[in-house]
Amino acid sequence: MSNRSRREEVIFRRPFRLKGSAALEPAGTYTVETEEELIEGLSFPAWRRVSTTLTRQAAGSATFQALPVSPQELAAMQAADAGA
Repeated sequence: MSNRSRREEVIFRRPFRLKGSAALEPAGTYTVETEEELIEGLSFPAWRRVSTTLTRQAAGSATFQALPVSPQELAAMQAADAGA
């Protein structure tokens, strides 16, 4: 099965909280990576989202942290950040 990924950078001006997490994520630049897989057997190419993650550099470290997020939650967090 064929896979593809898309990357974009998003900037949060204010700290935010992911669903199900007690920790407050700091403001800053995050990389959003979306993995998709090709749906086989169709007469046209169609892709299904497999995962979406926010990646950021851990504070005071050279390591990176990938945080799973749904596209709907990401859109809501961006809207809240823009309106704040």
